[in-house]
Amino acid sequence: MSTTTEIASAGLDAGRETEECCTLSSGPVNSVDAERLASLLKALSDPTRLRLLSHVAAQGCDSVCACDLTEPLGISQPTVSHHMKKLVDAGLLTREQKGRWAHYSVVPSAFAELRAFLDIA
Repeated sequence: MSTTTEIASAGLDAGRETEECCTLSSGPVNSVDAERLASLLKALSDPTRLRLLSHVAAQGCDSVCACDLTEPLGISQPTVSHHMKKLVDAGLLTREQKGRWAHYSVVPSAFAELRAFLDIA
């Protein structure tokens, strides 16, 4: 009869045989790139910002008016402005003033940079 420890150990050993090694395809990052990537990831670390970003990104190449983000997300306009400023400052979105409203668009190169960094093969 096998003990729980023996079964667990056997399962771990079996998992190691099938597990593949992961490497960062672009290699280690230097300090400048690490600062830039940390800034991007920090901006993305807030759930409200992720939701806002997903609404903008869902429009593709079209810009999104800040006025169209309050109701679907159930947040106030000042909260939208605060979080969108963080995303713009990080370089993930661009902001264009049209009349009294700000319009936001995705910066594709920022996401290409994140994608390249996160590409673990």
